[in-house]
This record gives sequence, structure tokens and C-alpha cells, in this order.
Amino acid sequence: MTRHSFDEMYAAPEQVREHYKKYAAWLAQQPPDIMAARKEEAEMIFRRVGITFAVYGDKDEEGAGTERLIPFDLIPRVIPADEWTVMEQGLAQRVTALNRFLHDIYHDQEILNAGLVPREQIEGNVQFRKEMLGVDVPGGVYSHIAGVDIVRAPVPGGQGEAQYYVLEDNLRVPSGVSYMLEDRKMMMRLFPSLFTQNRVAPVAHYPDLLLETLRAVSPAHTASPTVVVLTPGMYNSAYFEHAFLAQQMGVELVEGQDLFVKDGFVYMRTTRGPQRVDVIYRRVDDDFLDPSVFRSDSALGCAGLLDVYRKGNVTLCNAIGTGVADDKSIYPYVPKMIEFYLGEKPILHNVPTFMGRNPQDLKYILANLRDLVVKEVHGAGGYGMLVGPASTQAQIEDFRQAVLAKPDGYIAQPTLSLSTCPTYVKNGIAPRHIDLRPFVLSGKTVQTVPGGLTRVALKEGSLVVNSSQGGGTKDTWVLEP
Repeated sequence: MTRHSFDEMYAAPEQVREHYKKYAAWLAQQPPDIMAARKEEAEMIFRRVGITFAVYGDKDEEGAGTERLIPFDLIPRVIPADEWTVMEQGLAQRVTALNRFLHDIYHDQEILNAGLVPREQIEGNVQFRKEMLGVDVPGGVYSHIAGVDIVRAPVPGGQGEAQYYVLEDNLRVPSGVSYMLEDRKMMMRLFPSLFTQNRVAPVAHYPDLLLETLRAVSPAHTASPTVVVLTPGMYNSAYFEHAFLAQQMGVELVEGQDLFVKDGFVYMRTTRGPQRVDVIYRRVDDDFLDPSVFRSDSALGCAGLLDVYRKGNVTLCNAIGTGVADDKSIYPYVPKMIEFYLGEKPILHNVPTFMGRNPQDLKYILANLRDLVVKEVHGAGGYGMLVGPASTQAQIEDFRQAVLAKPDGYIAQPTLSLSTCPTYVKNGIAPRHIDLRPFVLSGKTVQTVPGGLTRVALKEGSLVVNSSQGGGTKDTWVLEP
């Protein structure tokens, strides 16, 4: 797979792309033992700081998910200014349309009435929350923090240079931004001279932008809103990020037991007595937010929260019910949403997608399983997925039976050869497949910090970059003009 991929650093062997030339010249002068020492130093610091990720598939002796260090690679992914400008415009366009779509399906449902998105795919979706019908949210913003996964790959069946594609939209509780920030801090610590030699756009202001976004959507009755980060607790896989962002924003990190509802408002318990909460940046899934409405066995949320939310006395970021828009079965309709709501052509392309619910698509999927990537529509984290070319015949047959049993539960896409970037591996530097997750903030305006989290598949030939599947991360440089 790798040899057919677009390489971010090299246009051809020994031919460095223009935007990488300064870095490549610097890298060529670095002694291997110094780089190896820097890699060890980074690992030691990350471990000391506690930058880990819980992997629930791996159990320790007590049956709990094991804590893993997310591997950090020393070679950055570099994006030239002109490419980033187009990507940033495309991200703003896409997230704006998705927010319009969410408002529409919970209000007038114009896109459903027009027949552009099948009504049953929305109203029958487990992420569609009837409790949100007719609820007005501040500014009409449902997904305040979106993580959009982007890959670069050759055009399927086409010729010429590779192009960027949106692989999926993460609109519920997207994670990873803390790794973006920590990766940059690490690179500046290990190689400060690189940042005087290269005009790299900063990312350290993300927590300030996030807090600004959260405050901008607070209920109208508050002049100085109180913002909190709601976490499921220390055993959650992304707990480091929850604590990190609360600390960086200078706001309280709370659990469900720290909150209570009284007289139509939400309060948090403090050592100085109850304090009213105006905005909750929640890292808890819908099902667990309010045990009086959703899962009654949840100890992670706050009873009565939905009632306060519907009255407009607290803002939840992201809104309840956003998951319906990042479901993989809805992804194929996003280009239509952009045209329907904005009257524009999509700037960023979707990957061609076959839907198991369509008889012709299903026939094609079943006939071409060994060449396709097949995904569960509700799957996440690299699970519930078949990468045909990398699978055994037995795995393909198992997936065939699963698709036949529930066709509407699956989509399929061509196996894209994701772009590669030189990466430090055991045997030296070698190309490995990467993706990119920029983080888009929607409040009074739509803002994106330059770059995002670059994830890298460390196993040779692997296309699965997820941390839960052993992937690593790189610093992402957007060069300023």
C-alpha cells in the first residue's frame, strides 16, 4: 500500500517538497543518537505528566482497561499556508451546514420534507433525540466543538495528484485536542531552534478560543457565565484531556455528583456553597447525562438537567442529539446539506460511499468485500470495521454474514491509500500512513486553530491510525505565509 501513497515530505525519492525543505535540511544534519535520546526524553516526560490513553480491549489483572502511552513521533507533518487556507474554509463550510442540519431536523425538518435525506434514517436513528424537538439552543449551534477527520489520498480510480477527503465528522464529544497541544509543547522543548527557522502558526491559544466559544453561547441572563467541564471520571479513556482542558481554561472539572438542579437552574457544590452553572462542556455521552430521562442507572450525569436545558437556563456543549449528524449512515448526505442550506458547492470532498440499505449498493458491497473498507454506522475508534485488503478470508466471510444480517447497519468505501509521512520506527525512518483531525469551534463565529492532531499508523502498511488501535501522534505544522 505504502508505495502507491502520496508522501507528504517527498515528491519522489530524494526530491523533498518545497514546504519541507528547511526541515529536511535540518533533519539531515541530526546525529541518529541525538534523535534517539530526544525520543526517549519525550516518552519520559509524557509518562511523568500522565499523558496516557485507556484501552478497554486490553485488560489488566483486575479487569480494568490498561493505560497506554500514546507514541509520539519526532518528525512533524507540515502543511503549506495555501493548502491550509482552503481546508479551513472547507471545514467552516461543512460544520456550519451540519449545525444548520441539526437545527432543521429538530425544528421544521425542511430537508426531510424535501426528500433529500430519508426521514426514516433520522427518526429511526438511535442518536436522534425526540426530547430535543422544538428546543432552541443559543445561536442555533449544536456542535460547538467538532473534530473532522481528514485524509489525503489518490482519487479512487483516477489519475494525478492526491486530494483531501473528509473521512468522518465527530460532533458529539471529539477528543484529541490535548495531544495536539502537548505535541507542540514537546517539539518546542526538544527542538526550539526549529521554531526560529520555520514560521509555524501557533496552537497554544486553543484553550482561550475554547473558553471564548463556550462563554459566547451562555444563556442570555448571565453577564459573567460560569463554565465547567463535566467528566465521567478518572477511569474514562480521555480523562487526561478533561482535566487538562479545565486547567488550561481556568474552570472547574466536575463529575455528575458535583452538580444538582434547584428551582430551574443547575448548581455545583463548592467549599463556599452552591454556585450556579451556566455552560457545561460535557464529555459524557447523551445516554448518561440525565438519569431521570435517559439511562436511569447512570451515576455520571445530573437528574433534572434536561429540564433546565430545555428552559434555556444552561447550555450544553455539545448539544444533546448531535450524534445523529455524525452517524456514518448520514455522512453520505453532507454534500447535499451544504448545497441545501448554504447554496454552495462543497469545498472538501466526501469519500465515495456505498450504503448497505440501498439494494444496488448492498450487491456491490457483498461482491467486493476484499477491496473495500466496511464500517458499522455506529462504530468508533477503529472498531466494527473491515479493511478488506488487510483481512483474512475468514474475517471477510464473518463480515459478509454481519452485513447480510443487518444491511442498514453498514456502509462501505474504497480502500484509500492514505498519505504517508516519514516516521521514526525501530529500524530508522520509514513512511507511515497518517490522517488529520482539525478542531472546529462554533460560537458567535467559526474558528479553527491552524493544524490539528495528526495521527499515524505505526504498523507498516496499516491504515488504522486510532490511538485505541496502537496509533501514534505527530505535531502538525501549518506554515504561515
